[in-house]
Amino acid sequence: MSKRLRLLGKNGSPGNTCPSLYETEDGFVTQGWRTDTPGTVEIPHVLLGYADPGTYIGAPLVDSGRGTFLVSGEPVTDPGMLAQMEIAPNETAVEVPKMERTFYGEAVTG
Repeated sequence: MSKRLRLLGKNGSPGNTCPSLYETEDGFVTQGWRTDTPGTVEIPHVLLGYADPGTYIGAPLVDSGRGTFLVSGEPVTDPGMLAQMEIAPNETAVEVPKMERTFYGEAVTG
């Protein structure tokens, strides 16, 4: 059975129609521009701001130096999941873990 995707946000292309960030019951799906590395997509920095408060992408992010991150994960190949997205020909999607933030102390005020 395909995972249900909940759209969190789209941003990065003209008209902000893509790339996209989705949430599943146990992770995130990042839809971004294809790269030369299988299982890696390029997404704009701003896309991460759509994650729910207290959560973050639990995968390494490599800053491209041009306002985007490279993020690697499990390629999305499930037809049911792909049918829930509008994927441009130059895009693909990967699934990554969803992590919760841990607070380790008090904020310093001053």
